[in-house]
Amino acid sequence: MKGPDNQQEERALIEAAQHDASRFGELYELHFERVYAYIARRVRERSAAEELTSHVFHQALANLGKFKWRGAPFAAWLFRIARNSIADRAQRLQRESGPESSVQSLVQGPETGIDDDLEQAETVARVYQLVDQLPWDQRYVMRLRFAEEKSIREIAQQLSRSEGAIKQLQFRALQNLRARLSEKNV
Repeated sequence: MKGPDNQQEERALIEAAQHDASRFGELYELHFERVYAYIARRVRERSAAEELTSHVFHQALANLGKFKWRGAPFAAWLFRIARNSIADRAQRLQRESGPESSVQSLVQGPETGIDDDLEQAETVARVYQLVDQLPWDQRYVMRLRFAEEKSIREIAQQLSRSEGAIKQLQFRALQNLRARLSEKNV
């Protein structure tokens, strides 16, 4: 789903969802990939990233009435909820496993500013959109390889192709993505 073209459109979407909870789905669709990417970058476990993303949107829906428009992107509010959820999870896991465990092993990367996070999330969302524009076989290999974290061998078996053919498809997909990203950045 394409994002709103300006702040007024985003504000209108938020206000509509505040008056009718069934409209929250539009905000969810608009921001899901960015929020998931933000969380997945910080949490090593895929199932934990999925659970935390679900929690973020549940919290956002539950507290949408409290959201006040201040001109900042709605995603910034979602990222703040995500950051707090990640921190809460890390604290809970540390309490459960004792002081000798390292919380840093559960959360990746240093804390960055919200502007850096937003920029990173925008880039990841753009990559997801560009992957969707790849030819079917390249797109399928990229999803199996990076989203499902399958090995080249597993993908080759699943597609009844050689490992070399899968490596070539992955290489071409990455080349296409690099070229399209550089076009967007010019």
